Amino acid sequence: MAKNKRTSKGMPVIHPSAAGIDIGSRFHVAAVPPDLLKQPVKTFQAFTSDLHAMADWLIQAGITTVAMESTGVYWVPVYEILEDRGLEVILANARDARGVPGRKTDVNDSQWLQKLHACGLLKASFRPDRQISALRSYLRQRERHLDYCAAHIQHMQKSLTFMNLQLHHVITDITGVTGMKIIRSIVQGQQNPLILAKHRDGRCKATEKTIAASLTGNYQPEHLFALEQALLLYDFYQLRVHDCDEHINAALKTLNQSTSVPDTPLPKPRHKTRQPNALNFDVRAPLYQLVGSDLTQIHGIGPYLALRLVSECGTDLSRWPSAKHFTSWLTLSPGSKVSGGKVLSSHSRKTNNRITAHLRLAATTVGRTNTALGAFYRRLSARIGKAKAVTATARKMAVLFYNAMRYGMSYQDPGSDHYEQQYRKRVVKGLHRRAAEFGFTLNEIECVS
Repeated sequence: MAKNKRTSKGMPVIHPSAAGIDIGSRFHVAAVPPDLLKQPVKTFQAFTSDLHAMADWLIQAGITTVAMESTGVYWVPVYEILEDRGLEVILANARDARGVPGRKTDVNDSQWLQKLHACGLLKASFRPDRQISALRSYLRQRERHLDYCAAHIQHMQKSLTFMNLQLHHVITDITGVTGMKIIRSIVQGQQNPLILAKHRDGRCKATEKTIAASLTGNYQPEHLFALEQALLLYDFYQLRVHDCDEHINAALKTLNQSTSVPDTPLPKPRHKTRQPNALNFDVRAPLYQLVGSDLTQIHGIGPYLALRLVSECGTDLSRWPSAKHFTSWLTLSPGSKVSGGKVLSSHSRKTNNRITAHLRLAATTVGRTNTALGAFYRRLSARIGKAKAVTATARKMAVLFYNAMRYGMSYQDPGSDHYEQQYRKRVVKGLHRRAAEFGFTLNEIECVS
């Protein structure tokens, strides 16, 4: 029988029924406390039947919580199977679970994880629930297809350049209405620039004459073949994107089965234009029902970005005690590398978090708008540079998202003028304080125009 209270080399045991698993591609090594079994370490193959056998072995040993490292993607089936069997699974960052140098074996790693977890020294990485994880997987798959589409767009542009067709210089996007009609017509065998220019959409800024001049080229069969291949692959991945949209829509409907429609009607959208690569269904209504607030009212956060944020963070943001914890998880807050009372570095940490990348891109976009966030970005970029201004603006957007998700805050943009007035008041107040410290007073001068 396991003892309720044990000590391990002077360290108090917080989780007496804790196990550690060293994850591998071919096999996994599980370790339990030495006083539970005669053989506290056991190796299991990576087959599904062996994973169920490992779960049975842990449950029979009286284990209630398990810690493992996030090794590649090999941990995913182990995590899901153990979670389905009722065990509490802690996914630890490999940086936080480094073993003693010079003693690197799979057995030692599993025992080291077990010891750290038993003493409560491992912090669980965030992982949303199963339904949100499914939604996240569909969205990540969709982004992967869009990346493949972008590569084939470059292939189409390269083929056009080989034939000296300067179409990309006269229209904004070759994948727009005008560009795709012209490319499809070229692939079908049309080479007359005047006929190709007839495909010009009414919203295109370039004239038919300019488009016709750009389409007078040197057509070669090998380059036409490359253009056709790139177009076929582009269309193929666009169909796969539409398949992902159908699964995303179904996942949102499944999530909304347990939620009720808010009493307040959905606000009108701030923009009526359709974003590039947007979902082929209206995502605002199901997302509003799922979250309970309209996240798209925050400047810089459109329907697609709002859905990505929810898919990565889930709907329950109480797992982060405050907005500061949330922005620290996103690595958008300053670092705190201090030694001997001296700040060695305050740079934000590097991260592969997808939300952080999206927020940084949105911060760059919102910096060009006439909003309070845009004024904030421009003010900081002039004072400390654009790189730090992007991080600070992305952090402010993350705080707004956190408050809207957890507290239902409704965002109202005060405008860039309001921000400038508040900034002026802070500066004037600081000047008065500094002048008083040196025994001076400041008087306001009325400007006569």
